Amino acid sequence: MTDFQFTTLNVEGPIGWLTLTRAKQLNALNHRVMEELHEHLAVISSHPDIRTVILRGEGRAFAAGADIAEMVDLRVTEAEYFSRQGQDVFAEFEALPQPTIALIQGYALGGGLELAMACDLRIAAEGAKFGQPEVTIGVLPGFAGSQRLPRLIGQGRALHLLLTGDTIDAATALSYGLVTQVVPEAELEAAGRTLAEKFGALPKSALALVKRAVYEGDSMDLRHGAAHEAALFGLAFSTADRQEGMRAFVERRKPEFRGE
Repeated sequence: MTDFQFTTLNVEGPIGWLTLTRAKQLNALNHRVMEELHEHLAVISSHPDIRTVILRGEGRAFAAGADIAEMVDLRVTEAEYFSRQGQDVFAEFEALPQPTIALIQGYALGGGLELAMACDLRIAAEGAKFGQPEVTIGVLPGFAGSQRLPRLIGQGRALHLLLTGDTIDAATALSYGLVTQVVPEAELEAAGRTLAEKFGALPKSALALVKRAVYEGDSMDLRHGAAHEAALFGLAFSTADRQEGMRAFVERRKPEFRGE
């Protein structure tokens, strides 16, 4: 695929800006969007210059959900395929070596919230709304929302949102730990850029290993997760940036990381 209809990827120095561009449909997610995201992620994962990925949506919403008009007549097997397609693409977000940041304005509902939760960090505009309203149309989340939401905010709060279909505002999302920062909408892009610049100054190998420790350890018990962490800790000592970082600390100077 070379004709991207609903997404764009722009590389600006060390930042990859990945944008949903179905503004008229509030960036609703359909098969085509998933295919395009998959192609962009393949490029991002091996791009030598991209140190941070910022995901955003054009217009009045980050993403208002999956495209109901496309789903209304799906058969059982087709619905399951669409669910697995979304889950696979969102898993690719988690697997990226680079930190990922979702910038959320307007609505992040249903599949839109599931997409945001697949990113490492979420920054919200003050007027943003969050929810998993699938139960109100007779279904449940299909892109792993029933799995990621409890892990992020706890089972009780997640079940409340999943069973009622209620939405919450940005301040509540912050108190739940669903987002890590709330800013005026006019400052949303700047907040993402500031965080990306912080990541850009850190050794990319260490950032990638932190992500592996968290996501891979999530399915392990504490003992096995700690053992996995120890293995990754040892792996970090094979990198030139680790050596530079420690030597700079001992020598009381600023490190010069080269991404090695």
